[in-house]
Amino acid sequence: MPALIYNAHLLPDLDRGLEVLEPLHFSSFQFNFEVFISSLEEEMDRRAVISQDDPRERAILISVSTAPKYLQEESLDELEELALSADVVVLGRVIQRLKEINPKYLMGIGRLKELIIEALSKRATLLIFDQNLSPSQMKAITDLTELKVIDRTQLILDIFAKRAHTRDGKVQVELAQLKYRLPRLSGKGTAMSRLTGGIGGRGPGEMKLEIDRRRVRDRIHLLERELKKLAMARLQRKRRRVEKGVPIVSIIGYTNAGKSTLLNSLTRSHTFTEERMFATLDTASRRLRFPREREIIITDTVGFIRDLPPDLVAAFKSTLEELEDADLLIHLVDISNPRFEQQIESVERIIDELGLSRKPRLLVFNKIDCIAQEEVKNLCFRYNAIGISAIDRKTFVPLLRAIEEMLWSREEALPESEKIAT
Repeated sequence: MPALIYNAHLLPDLDRGLEVLEPLHFSSFQFNFEVFISSLEEEMDRRAVISQDDPRERAILISVSTAPKYLQEESLDELEELALSADVVVLGRVIQRLKEINPKYLMGIGRLKELIIEALSKRATLLIFDQNLSPSQMKAITDLTELKVIDRTQLILDIFAKRAHTRDGKVQVELAQLKYRLPRLSGKGTAMSRLTGGIGGRGPGEMKLEIDRRRVRDRIHLLERELKKLAMARLQRKRRRVEKGVPIVSIIGYTNAGKSTLLNSLTRSHTFTEERMFATLDTASRRLRFPREREIIITDTVGFIRDLPPDLVAAFKSTLEELEDADLLIHLVDISNPRFEQQIESVERIIDELGLSRKPRLLVFNKIDCIAQEEVKNLCFRYNAIGISAIDRKTFVPLLRAIEEMLWSREEALPESEKIAT
């Protein structure tokens, strides 16, 4: 028999959840669903974080790990910086700490479904996992949602694809993309077919997503041969530098530490700089002139990052090999970053992996103008480092003197009273 009708609906203000209306008898219930739902969706669009007309991707960042929560939060902070570098709008963050990782979905399927509903309610178009997903995990997660799903490696590859300008850089990025995507081209390929455009699918490798595995392997072999040719050209340039006897100094460091800015200030050049992660991808070399007719070649390298994808390290090995030619490595650190100690450890770990731990290194703290001078003094003393501000040439005197002392004998170093000209 006719009875009471119970009615509830979502609210535009997502924090309040939903509204439950008073139950009404069937005979007195009047409700124009089409008009109501249209007005409700219009109100939700007006309250959206960004306009629906905005072409940028809208993402939810996700971390699922057995690590302590504070480590997950630090890693998500870095993932958010990477997302901003890729021009992604971050709508929210989700952290789940588990005793044991779900081998199929990374997280519990119930929590994953809740996450998908939350993403849809916020008008998200993309889910970015801080952990690298296996091909089977990628397929299982994408089978549950119509949203694009990418992981940390894909995000970094996308940034690299956007920032590569030289032939070396473009070849290395495409090679890394293809090696990453090869095992993900099997089966229906739904996980990758959603990535044909936008974040996770940008760059020279994107037209290869739907071709068969054999042609991808052929393309990988072709790119590897081209990299060898480019390496030979670099070797010839290296020989010419060695013949001239000009010392080489390479600036290394965590991404966004200010390496390109330092190179520009030291050499009065104009390489591209931006306050974003991986703003510089292609190696830049400039000459720096000292008094007494001395000069060096100073190079700016691609920034390091924790958990650098293995395929990316392998692809950029030819570029990173240039560090082997360096007579001195300047390890630049953004001292204003609260995670600078972990960043130092990450860079040192990569240096060891590259077999460069025996190279002479000079630790330099950048952005000393962003923290208290007393703290700068204590940290420089503690780490035996030199403090500078890459945007203030007046702070370079100790750095230039240290470079000169490490490249040439201390007896030949300039006296304190003599100005250092560049």
